[in-house]
Amino acid sequence: MVAAGADIIELGVPFSDPMADGPVIQRASERALEHKMSLRRVLQLTVEFRQQDDSTPVVLMGYLNPIECMGYKDFANAAQSAGVDGVLTVDMPPEEGKEYTELLKNRDIDPIYLLAPNSTDDRVRKMDAFGRGYIYYVSLKGVTGAGHLNTDDVAEKLKQIRNNTGLPIGVGFGVKDAGTAKIIAGVADGAVVGSALISKREQNLDDLDRASKQIVELLSSMRQAMDS
Repeated sequence: MVAAGADIIELGVPFSDPMADGPVIQRASERALEHKMSLRRVLQLTVEFRQQDDSTPVVLMGYLNPIECMGYKDFANAAQSAGVDGVLTVDMPPEEGKEYTELLKNRDIDPIYLLAPNSTDDRVRKMDAFGRGYIYYVSLKGVTGAGHLNTDDVAEKLKQIRNNTGLPIGVGFGVKDAGTAKIIAGVADGAVVGSALISKREQNLDDLDRASKQIVELLSSMRQAMDS
């Protein structure tokens, strides 16, 4: 994925109740859990990735429950040791996460927060105060991989967000192909793609090489479109 043009790797931590994720990622979580994937094993995957790449940022994306089970401090220490650069915890509101975010920041790990189409100016300023790294803008009122991306609405909302934060903005939930990635690249700092990639894996469960080839092709086309 890095060779195909990905600037940041967002590595999902599977959870039994992924409320913000659509059917594609829900099924991926179920497959991962069936194969005994866990938060600790995701951290181990990061360690293995760091043995061949020590510069591409890695962001863990998941839910609070596995982190609560491990313990905030133990997780922060393990993430730092593994080489994690940022953590996006979907269901941790900043108002409840001061202890957690301070543990991450003190280890040079960026806590990354979500904004939605209905986020107010006050909410944007709050995310700016608590977050680091970048803001993840959820472009749709729905789950990952769902709906049609209205790029005009995204562009208008990003103007409002930029008036209240200096953090870079990545846009996700609807970026599916080179065309949408190119449009998003014109208004945002990053295009976040998940379900479209995981779909390639799901369509080729018995053929990892073919799945990898299709993932590389999709990412390469997005990279070229964005760079143009």
